Amino acid sequence: MSHYSQGKPTKQAHKGIPEGQFEEEQGHLGFFGPVSHLIRKNPSTRWTAIEGDLKPHMYDLVKEVESNKLDGSNEELKRVLYNNCLSIYWRHLKPSSQEKALVEKNADGDFIYFCHKGEGQIFTEYGLLSYKPGSYIIIPKALAYSFVPTKLSSFFVIENKTSHFREPDRGMLGRNAIYDSEAIQRPDLEALNKILKNEKCFTEIKIKHTDSWTKFKLDSTLFDVVGWKGDLYPFVLHVDDLMPVMSHRSHLPPSAHSTFVAKDFVICTFLPRPLEEDSDALRVPFYHQNIDYDEVLFYHDGDFFSRDNLHSGMMSFHPAGFPHGPHPKALKSIKEKTHTNEYAVMVDSRWPLKVDKSMSDIEVKDYWKSWM
Repeated sequence: MSHYSQGKPTKQAHKGIPEGQFEEEQGHLGFFGPVSHLIRKNPSTRWTAIEGDLKPHMYDLVKEVESNKLDGSNEELKRVLYNNCLSIYWRHLKPSSQEKALVEKNADGDFIYFCHKGEGQIFTEYGLLSYKPGSYIIIPKALAYSFVPTKLSSFFVIENKTSHFREPDRGMLGRNAIYDSEAIQRPDLEALNKILKNEKCFTEIKIKHTDSWTKFKLDSTLFDVVGWKGDLYPFVLHVDDLMPVMSHRSHLPPSAHSTFVAKDFVICTFLPRPLEEDSDALRVPFYHQNIDYDEVLFYHDGDFFSRDNLHSGMMSFHPAGFPHGPHPKALKSIKEKTHTNEYAVMVDSRWPLKVDKSMSDIEVKDYWKSWM
């Protein structure tokens, strides 16, 4: 289709929106396909009632910890959202030792563990890794790993079932944009072999296959590697080492903040950054239709300026098919701000996600009313 316009559109997306009017973006393929920008008299989110399942959802994962008394004694992956391509989990691990640690493998796909709280080490066949709040822990499919937390740890976990995680295309930004390869924490085999206490540790292995777990027992430790080479290994990337892409003149789409890419979804990281400086620039996330992607946003830390009544550890879920955007209070307060101060992880899924039945107990039922 060729570009076309009617009425009184703006010259540049996300800029020069007339006072008292609102822009809505409608586009395919998550900001990369055909797109139009509509100037409306009223916000797109002016619903007064919603009957049915298609609506914005908010889940309080901290409440899940409290309601289930998860002090770390329940260490299983708790499924939150899922489809045939990916699953999202919430997991807690209590402090442990080498002697009590269990080795795991995921034969169903790649894992990314995002550390929300806690600290510790990860033992792998490739070497030792460490984590802290804000760490992305990338564990490729079927590679063995064992968490040894030194503090009670909580993780937002993303499973990739149909491909492998890769870096986003940096285009004209160049290979060192977003994060430099030197920022990656690679496994340290020498450090692992120095602290491995004895050959009787890490002899039980639990392998996930078709969402079921099988246990294996070895006669000596799995971590007996004396050397390796290659470009397949687990690694850690911390949010402090991410360099957000910014524009001081015009608001950028969420895709500019992509951190990892998969065949059927992307993972974006929202970090503190300066707000747009131009007087006519939109300074909050623009109203837009979820046309091709379900959107999940995990709020890790900070002041979440586009939402109201949020706290760290909550997760929103906006299925495809309806418009959404900033809350009214965010629109009023944004003029007073010069920077954002938020850390959040977004997962955009190309195919619809299902909500695990257990999540109904921790849903913020009136979340959809928060735009009213």
